[in-house]
Amino acid sequence: MSDDAPQLYLMTPAGAQASALGPLLAEVMDRIAPACLRIRGGAEEDELGRLADLAREIGHARDVAVVIDDHVKLALRHGLDGVHLTDGTRSVRYARKELGDDAIVGAFCGNSRHEGLSAAEHGADYVAFGPITESALYKGEPVELELFQWWSEMIEVPVVAEGAITRDLIAQLSPMTDFIALGAEIWTQDDPVAALVQLWT
Repeated sequence: MSDDAPQLYLMTPAGAQASALGPLLAEVMDRIAPACLRIRGGAEEDELGRLADLAREIGHARDVAVVIDDHVKLALRHGLDGVHLTDGTRSVRYARKELGDDAIVGAFCGNSRHEGLSAAEHGADYVAFGPITESALYKGEPVELELFQWWSEMIEVPVVAEGAITRDLIAQLSPMTDFIALGAEIWTQDDPVAALVQLWT
């Protein structure tokens, strides 16, 4: 991909077990390096802690920032780089206060331009919109691609596209996004590494 192309934003499988994910996660990240690794929720806190330690070890060894869904205290306890907030604007100020100015605080804002603007104004480091197409994993209607075009032209805060991403959509989104998030798109396949390569290259 060209120098001005979006960067890969990799999400772990929801509810992943650290012991099963470890070797595969390292292999995926060695094949195509992401700019950020996000730990999805869906597991018990103890397992999320193990996953956080694993992801931090694998990510930081490759100079990749690691964030976790919503768990500010786990981010602090396990030395992660920040949080990805799934409730839009509501927790941005709290997360920033708890984690400090240097931490990454991202906000998922569904398909709402208003929510995205509000999150950016409250100090989010990036705003994520999605899903891009219909997906059982997301509530709400898909995002109109025009939102990414408008955001990229008008707003300086980086934008992430996530949810039901296809190879064709990556091509369409590339000129107007900073990051493209992939998770279920690869982990549900028999060979996640091959699936990533097929989507991304």
